[in-house]
Amino acid sequence: MKKFDIPAYYRSSVTGMIKEARRKKDLRKQDFSPSVLDFGPVQFYIARHFGFCYGVENAIEISYRALEENAGKRVFLLSQMIHNQEVNNDLQSRGIQFIMDTDGKQFIPWDALQKDDIVIIPAFGTTVEIEHLLLDKGIEVQKYNTTCPFVEKVWNRSEKLGSEEYTIIIHGKPKHEETRATFSHSARSGHSIIVRDMDDAIALGKYILEEKSVDDFRNEFAGKHSEGFDPLRDLTSVGVVNQTTMLATETQAIADYFRQLMLQKYGAENLKEHFADTRDTLCYATNDNQDATYQLLETDADLAIVVGGYNSSNTSHIVELCERKFPTYFINSEREIKSAQEIHHFNYHQKQNVVTHSFLPDKNIVKIILTSGASCPDTLVDRVMLRLLEFFKPVKSVDEILTKFTS
Repeated sequence: MKKFDIPAYYRSSVTGMIKEARRKKDLRKQDFSPSVLDFGPVQFYIARHFGFCYGVENAIEISYRALEENAGKRVFLLSQMIHNQEVNNDLQSRGIQFIMDTDGKQFIPWDALQKDDIVIIPAFGTTVEIEHLLLDKGIEVQKYNTTCPFVEKVWNRSEKLGSEEYTIIIHGKPKHEETRATFSHSARSGHSIIVRDMDDAIALGKYILEEKSVDDFRNEFAGKHSEGFDPLRDLTSVGVVNQTTMLATETQAIADYFRQLMLQKYGAENLKEHFADTRDTLCYATNDNQDATYQLLETDADLAIVVGGYNSSNTSHIVELCERKFPTYFINSEREIKSAQEIHHFNYHQKQNVVTHSFLPDKNIVKIILTSGASCPDTLVDRVMLRLLEFFKPVKSVDEILTKFTS
């Protein structure tokens, strides 16, 4: 795996060493069990895989290089490079300006951009329409294009599906910038439609089975399908791709659902003509992080703390998994842990900040799950761990724990 040149302050002196020790002992990634750090009165279960992925590190490297290579020029990001406030705040402090937010709200009008400006495309990619708009202005878009290669893999698979006359069903959040970008690219190649979850998939299935009318479709899927989409014509052959940060198990379940519908309607002998197997679009990093989270669910921890940006899709899914078993606190940094009795965290279901008191149980040994999303620097996880250690006395030193773990 390529090593990226990213700022040293994103690198971890604690969890980074644990990751590297695990990597050396398990080069083929066969062990997804968590690392256990026993400090005495508190134990941490650290996920086998968490934090920056290939696509994020690639985007960070390119963005900082763009700043270094273009001193004196205006440097813009189309939107947040990744969904992490620490990274985005640092880039802004160095002079990068955001053109829009993650939902597409414009901060800087297109007319304000000039030919000599530097525009960085974020890791989520961008739409064909925006890319052409920049090109028409004479702005170079490829030199600092940080689109994740696994997102591009989804685009390429979508193009292949369209060329083979399959309709492309995108499992993603309709307003998420990656989904908007994927939809824009797939709609060039073939009929495309977005489903948010299994409920959406089942709703769409009723049109495959011709149980609902075209008028119902126009209302139910308004704004989620390509121009001229006809459910009677365009749902006879389908393939499923995904927003790479969605739950892999949910994407697969949705694909299996449509496969079963086509089997039911057209028979096993005709299945390949009506359903394309697309499981190869699932992102390896999302899969690894989610598989590692499932292993955390096998522990006897008392609570889980998940660190990441509150608008991070992949982080919210890790939270969702942890909530199946543990009291789970979604925080963006150690600053949200106000004391041993108070934590401020994010309820991603209701999209609001909440305060919980007495979040640490009163017991001799407290067991805490600690993990993060793919856009979260490991240094943030370190800082959360060190903050929590302040509430337990006496504890073993970090150096002692690392020496035992890495020896």
